[in-house]
Amino acid sequence: MSTCRVNHGQVGCCIFIQFLPNSAMSASLHATESSAAPAACGAIRDMREDDVRALEAVWRANELGSAPSAPTASSGFPSLDAELPGGGWPSRVITEILQPQPGVLEWRLLAPALSAAAADREVVVVGPPRPLYAAGLAQAGIDDRRLVWVEATTPAERLWVTEQLVKAGSCGAIVSWLPQARQEQIRRLQACAHACAGPVFLCRPADARHEASAAPLRALACLGADGEVAVRLVKRRGPVHDGVVLLEALPGKLGSVLTARARRAGPARVLKGAVDAVGSPASLGGRIAAAA
Repeated sequence: MSTCRVNHGQVGCCIFIQFLPNSAMSASLHATESSAAPAACGAIRDMREDDVRALEAVWRANELGSAPSAPTASSGFPSLDAELPGGGWPSRVITEILQPQPGVLEWRLLAPALSAAAADREVVVVGPPRPLYAAGLAQAGIDDRRLVWVEATTPAERLWVTEQLVKAGSCGAIVSWLPQARQEQIRRLQACAHACAGPVFLCRPADARHEASAAPLRALACLGADGEVAVRLVKRRGPVHDGVVLLEALPGKLGSVLTARARRAGPARVLKGAVDAVGSPASLGGRIAAAA
């Protein structure tokens, strides 16, 4: 037995080194390896199984992300579902609907999903910019008996009501107009949305696309050349959306007066390429027509 003492200032420590004969050391190491081999193999096997499970949960940036614990609701448009992570509007997260003018396109875009949500639970809308029209909601398939309209006039009231609804998590869907929401407020709502079973939509101006946001999904909606809804996903969990999805989401019986070109387009189409979906409806229509 030998002892080595190391002093550093006022702190001291002792290191004990025991020297064993070569034969005794070899026997000790052999016994240790023999007893540890089965345990090591079992540990490696467990690690490999854990790695396999972990790899299955890993999201790759070139693929559309999906969370098994967060169900999605179909948007009602197959071409849009194909571009949305998980195949629809996600729950337990915030989804931003960006548009140049509020109260124009969000109902046309969200009507199928809201209609499906209203079949089971209440759909709550907070602070819409225009009064709701019962006949128009009925044509869109939304049961007004399942629709709750919260009339909040100030930004603080709309934000407070939205946060309480998200925390409660008992609504089939929530649509809130928060044009003046700040980044930290969106982040707080996103943190609260993990307990919300239904999709949560925040309607904000198109200029907000230049601001950072904690919302995992942001959809920019504008008018197309023939009255379609042109949707571009400016943020999603997956690869960059390099096109525009055109949805024939027409209110009421407007389809009977569509142009021949719009009728040939079908229910939806996807335009690939770097198409800017921001701007006035006329300029957007010109870009889409040129790309087509």
